[in-house]
Amino acid sequence: MEASSRNLPSAEAAATDRPNGPRSAKGAETRARLLTAAKAIFEENGFLDARISDIAERAGLSHGSFYHYFDSKEEVFREIAEVVEDQLSAPLGRVVLDRTSDATPQERIREAIRLHLESYRQEARIMGVIEQVSRYDTHVRAARFKRHRYYGEQVEESIRRLQRHGLVDPDLDPVIAAAALGSMTTRFPELWLVEESLDCTFDQAVDQLARVFVNALGFRDGPERPAARGRRDK
Repeated sequence: MEASSRNLPSAEAAATDRPNGPRSAKGAETRARLLTAAKAIFEENGFLDARISDIAERAGLSHGSFYHYFDSKEEVFREIAEVVEDQLSAPLGRVVLDRTSDATPQERIREAIRLHLESYRQEARIMGVIEQVSRYDTHVRAARFKRHRYYGEQVEESIRRLQRHGLVDPDLDPVIAAAALGSMTTRFPELWLVEESLDCTFDQAVDQLARVFVNALGFRDGPERPAARGRRDK
C-alpha cells in the first residue's frame, strides 16, 4: 500500500515553512518528495529499521541529497509526525469550537469525531509508528504534549461555556473532563485501528464514541440550536 501524502506539506509550503528551507521551487519540490518517501518508508519498516538510503532511493535521489534538506531521519520523522497530528486535531477547531455554526453541540461533537476517526483510519499506519516513537523520543513526546495541552485548554473553555448556558453537568471539572475526553480521542482509535483489539464498523465507532462524549458531559435540556455568532448576535 502506498503512503498517502495528503497531509504532508506541498512544495510551496515546504519552501516557506522553515527558515532554512529551500528557496527555489525545485528545492521545495525535492523536499516534499523526501517527506512523502520518508512517510512511506516509516510506515513499511517502522522508525528503527528505516534507513536514510531507503528514503533517498524511494524519492529517486542520491543518499547525499537527503542531507541537503534534513539533518537526520529523526528530523524528517518529527516533521511528518507534527503534520499528521495537526491534521487529526483539525476537526476540534473547525467543527466543535466553531462558534458560527448553527448545529447543536451534540451534532458538532458527532461530526468532529467522525472526521477525526476518518483521518485516523487513513493514517493508521504512520500513527502506529508515531505512538511507538513518542514513548522514547522526548522531542516527539514534548510536541504531542504541547499540542494536546493547546487543544485541551480550548475544550476546557468550551465546557465552561456550555456550563454557563446550563447545557451540561454543572458539577463537571472542566480540566479533568477535558483531559479524560482527550484521552479517549487519542487512545480509542489506537486500540481499534492500530492494535486491532476492537472489532467494530466505522459507523459503530462514531456512534458509540459520540454517545460516550455526550453522556460524559451530561447534556441538559436547553435550546436546540445556539445562536450563531455574527448572524444573530448583532
